[in-house]
Amino acid sequence: MSNKSVTDSWDASTILMVVALSVGLGIAACLTLGLHLWAALNGQVIESWNPITLTVEIVSGQLTVPREAWFFVAGVVAFLGVVAFLVAALVGRSRRARKRGDKASGLTGLSQDISGLSSASAKAKAARLGVVDTFGFPIARTVKGLIYLTSSVEDVTINISGPRTGKTTSWVVPRIIAAVGAVVATSNKRDIVDATRYVREETTKERVWVFDPQAIVGEPQTWFWNPLTYVSDSISALSLANIFIDATKDPNAKSDAFWSDAARDHVAGLLLAAARGNYPLTKLHTWLTDVNDSEPVVLLKNHGDVLMAQTVQGNLELVQETRDGIMKNATQMMSFLLNERAITWATPKIGLEEFKPADFVASKQTLYCMSQEGRGSAAPIVTALTVAVTEAAVEYAKHQKGGRLASPMLVALDEAANVCRWRELPDMYSHFGSRGITVDTVLQSWSQGVSVWGEAGMKKLFSAANIKVYGGGVSEREFLSTLSDLIGDHYIDGVQVSTSNQGRSVSTSKNSTQRRIATVADLGALPSGRMWVFGSGATPVLCEALPWYTGIFKSQVETSIKKSEGVVA
Repeated sequence: MSNKSVTDSWDASTILMVVALSVGLGIAACLTLGLHLWAALNGQVIESWNPITLTVEIVSGQLTVPREAWFFVAGVVAFLGVVAFLVAALVGRSRRARKRGDKASGLTGLSQDISGLSSASAKAKAARLGVVDTFGFPIARTVKGLIYLTSSVEDVTINISGPRTGKTTSWVVPRIIAAVGAVVATSNKRDIVDATRYVREETTKERVWVFDPQAIVGEPQTWFWNPLTYVSDSISALSLANIFIDATKDPNAKSDAFWSDAARDHVAGLLLAAARGNYPLTKLHTWLTDVNDSEPVVLLKNHGDVLMAQTVQGNLELVQETRDGIMKNATQMMSFLLNERAITWATPKIGLEEFKPADFVASKQTLYCMSQEGRGSAAPIVTALTVAVTEAAVEYAKHQKGGRLASPMLVALDEAANVCRWRELPDMYSHFGSRGITVDTVLQSWSQGVSVWGEAGMKKLFSAANIKVYGGGVSEREFLSTLSDLIGDHYIDGVQVSTSNQGRSVSTSKNSTQRRIATVADLGALPSGRMWVFGSGATPVLCEALPWYTGIFKSQVETSIKKSEGVVA
């Protein structure tokens, strides 16, 4: 006994017979339609509508067909041929538009299962929260049903997509453009600034700030932000010290907890002392290179910061070997102060405007924080500025109606693992949405996030995100396997054709075979322009990306890019 599929059981003669029969019926049908059309226009009557009967009558001579009637038959053939060609062209175009793996779109993410991601749901949520000038941010459009998905004003997201997968054009730029409140965007490339800055200026009629200490955009410095304005007590001083540690340490480097913790506490004390004395951040370099300078201890004592004063003084009075070890770690931690060009953006200077986070969060202004990893990185300052603005927004929201911003603020953390290494981000994530702060964390891979927050922190961040997006380009099997599990399985009927000496039999087993909707291989090879969206309370759904050049702001973005390039004045 052998098992074959249904199509395998058809031999060449059977297929030829089916084709011949189909062609014959098609010709007979055209003949019937053409003759009846001729008869109707010429006052004649043809009784039979049966194509086979009519064909037999013509062939046997029972029915004589005038010459002009054949022109009608030919016209019908030509007309149906054109129709068939157009249908084939449309079907072919539709098939070309479909991409590998699109069949998965019909197996999950049905409209009733993703209603929470719809624009209607986002509008209802905005109305309930009293937000009147917007209802959310664009996500994508479903492959099946072409439903536009929207994240609401209280959603926080994470987008994990590999390099060159369209994160900027299909995610970061459209969401910045859609924002009606203040926007903070981090990046290590100028394309985000070029594409959106003039659109934001036009739509909000408010100030655009570009923090560009590494000259990525080539922005002339007309303003500064003083990190020490963030420091108001020992807690904020320790927080800033932690930011500097996280932004400067090598993710793969192993360090002794004693030295790193002692260095952090010492730097925190110096930061608070500099803030108390109205010094610039660069004052720390002076104090770190002169262990005999007791000024920071005096400043702390004079302002009642007794414990911090004791910490700094205690470190300075340690035996030389221990003291030198702490100072070495502290100096490495603040080594970015030696980048004189970058540090000018964080140093008060007469004639330059001061950026104040508290004023910014009460506006609809835009702030771009630019930094690149590697030598001369300004990531410590950029991270500190991003954190300062976000925390100022949280504080401002506390005093607003409902404890949230009236116009949601977007914090687009593009290249978050390289530009904004904020250790406390996973712990704060779920809180941001309730304050009207939409945070988008964009990463190139799962392991990139692990390098910043560790495995536990990355899992916490991923779980806290209301909207999770995977845009392809990742080859990490464990991560892809997790996504495959979340997408789930589907069941198919098993059809078995058996042949034996007694003949052929076909048997069907209902829902007998379980298969993955999207395998690890499918996810690793996700075609360009496709993304999987995972929303809280919704089933995963396969979507097509919506690049800015396909949307209503296309002309404005193009103009913004031209202005940035100096093409348009």
